This record gives sequence, C-alpha cells and structure tokens, in this order.
Amino acid sequence: MTFSASEFYEAGMSLPPEVRKIVALRLLESVESDEAFDRAAEGSTPRPAPAFDALKADPSRAIPAETVRARFEATWAARS
Repeated sequence: MTFSASEFYEAGMSLPPEVRKIVALRLLESVESDEAFDRAAEGSTPRPAPAFDALKADPSRAIPAETVRARFEATWAARS
C-alpha cells in the first residue's frame, strides 16, 4: 500500500495527539541525526528573556492586546 504525502498527513492527523507526537519524533529521527535535530531545536526555541528585559527597560514599547488582536484579525482576513 502506498500513500501520497497528503494522504499520510491526513491519516496521521486522525491519530490521538500523544501518538502523533511519538510518530513525528520517530519520523524525524529516521531522516535527521540527533545532532542535526538538536541544532534545529536550539535555533527554533524562542528567546523570551531578552525581549522581556527590553520591555521592562522601556515599557512604552508594549503593544496593547487589542491592537495585536486587530492586526492578527486583519492579516487573517487578508488571507481569505
């Protein structure tokens, strides 16, 4: 039996979240070395501390939640 990438994805998405996580990690391990995975994970990890420190140092940089929501909704609406 052969699956296209989209068929495989749809089948995977029907699995419970914990099973999907295990399958995803096993698939990633099958194509990437542990070292490559670690480098990728390090590069994608958010670094909130510097941003938080900058915001504490200059609170005027803060963006109200309503503004963030409005920007998000406008961006989302533009995608349609």
